[in-house]
Amino acid sequence: MPHPQSDLERLVRQLAANSHELEWIEFKHNNASPQEIGEYVSALSNAAALHNESRAFLVWGIKDETHEIAGTTFKPSKTRNGNEPLETWLAQMLTPRVDFVFREGTANGQPVVVLEIPAAAHMPTRFKGEEYIRVGSSKRPLRDYPEKERKLWHRFTRSLRGRCRGHRPAGNRAAVAA
Repeated sequence: MPHPQSDLERLVRQLAANSHELEWIEFKHNNASPQEIGEYVSALSNAAALHNESRAFLVWGIKDETHEIAGTTFKPSKTRNGNEPLETWLAQMLTPRVDFVFREGTANGQPVVVLEIPAAAHMPTRFKGEEYIRVGSSKRPLRDYPEKERKLWHRFTRSLRGRCRGHRPAGNRAAVAA
């Protein structure tokens, strides 16, 4: 079984190898603002759904301009918002619940952090009641981009319809089999 550290390093190198940031991948060097992180979780989760990606990534320790692995001082396990651990506070501020995961480790001998964020599934992900989206490499309120919001809801509706199509209530199965 592969060592989790080598998996994290491989993931960081793979993400850094992109020629530019994608709407579901964001690079940070040391930004540890809980408010900013929460907004990015919303924006990246929604962007991943919009682009039919299963997850998004917020990566600390990579220079935004060059994608060089430079390391970070950010430690989510030690970061707090007031008296509350960052992860607990973020989980309470996100709607619907988002099963995000912080992974701390090293890449090229430098400390890195990867926040893996699942794509929004049935509705846009909100942070403190606000929905965000990525527009290029910028984070913006989703309400300011009605076309992206429409496409996102269309994707949720299509996804739900596809799941319902394969389901038949028990009473209908007998009629189909007869």
